[in-house]
Amino acid sequence: MSTPSSALSIWANNVSPSPTLAVDAKAKAMKAAGEDVCGFGAGEPDFDTPDFIKEACIQALKEGKTKYIPAPGLPALREAVAQKHIQENKIQGLEASQVVISPGGKYSCYLAILATCSPGDEVIIPAPYWVSYPEMVKLAGAEPRVVFAGDDTGFKITPEQLQEAISPKTKVLMLNSPSNPTGAVYTSEELEALAQVALKNDLWIFTDEIYEYLLYDGAKHCSIASLSEEIAQRTITINGFSKAYSMTGWRLGTLVAPAALAKAVSSLQSHTTSNATTFAQYGALAALEQKDKAAKAIENMRTVFDQRRALLFEGLSRISGLECFKSQGAFYLFPKINNYGLSSTDFAAQLLEQQKVAVVPGIAFGADDYIRLSYATSEETITKGLNRLKQFCETLN
Repeated sequence: MSTPSSALSIWANNVSPSPTLAVDAKAKAMKAAGEDVCGFGAGEPDFDTPDFIKEACIQALKEGKTKYIPAPGLPALREAVAQKHIQENKIQGLEASQVVISPGGKYSCYLAILATCSPGDEVIIPAPYWVSYPEMVKLAGAEPRVVFAGDDTGFKITPEQLQEAISPKTKVLMLNSPSNPTGAVYTSEELEALAQVALKNDLWIFTDEIYEYLLYDGAKHCSIASLSEEIAQRTITINGFSKAYSMTGWRLGTLVAPAALAKAVSSLQSHTTSNATTFAQYGALAALEQKDKAAKAIENMRTVFDQRRALLFEGLSRISGLECFKSQGAFYLFPKINNYGLSSTDFAAQLLEQQKVAVVPGIAFGADDYIRLSYATSEETITKGLNRLKQFCETLN
């Protein structure tokens, strides 16, 4: 018997399922059924977690480190995260008390919104955006205010666009650099200009930096909180271990914020999940403490991703009718498909049905003229998928 929508809460009725997870699940189901699917939907590295991280977790299990710990995380890990942000991200004056370890970067994002937004508040979200941002805002009772930036501006909003979007209800500016789904990377100058608008209008700045190590073509990552003490006092920095260390299933995210806000986030977490998995945090601690091993693993993965990025970009560029911005970060390309006269949903559905190629429709990211392809997959899959995509586009032309 189906559940009537009237029996569900306004939160359950108001939130859409994750389309990226849905695409990946469908592709995996087709593969399990014996179909030869080229999947470009995955938002996770196709590398194993480095052995030294797994070994630290295993050792913690053997030593019985399986009990509750403080809700905001293992004290040693919070200290290591604070030091990492001081030394690498140049955010000065941080204390371990300003760090919260959560069960996944996604939950860190949600807690940041819950701690800053009340019903009726508005949150400015640059599009293309990660699919979960608007849904998280709605779950907090706030309103997403989407500002679109296309490939003509490198998928980056301008200070003028930001100022125009601000209303008396605006509470937060959300940023994601490097970006999912576009791979766009904001420069320090661009971030400074946006930060000044945010400060002038008394906004919180929410910055998701989960892809910070996956950079190409000489791009540099800048944490907006490093630009000044004044900006740092209005900034919530989200990160985690999923992408850089291929620890997606470990579910460990980090949040760094001014002390009062970090305390509020910790309180919210204490009543919703308590601490993130204790023994997993010892693996994360090893990732930060054994820096040479971590750096080698990250660079090996980044080098492979860069090679795949070049292969995918070159292949997409040879397909008549497709237009593709060459990303500088993460592991996605976001080609434009509007020349084919199909919505992104129809394009993706027909591509999967006719050619067994799985991509994510751009409408999921607030950009219906585009599709997202992840190159967190093998070169064999990329080559085969490009050939199939080319055949599909030729039928549309």
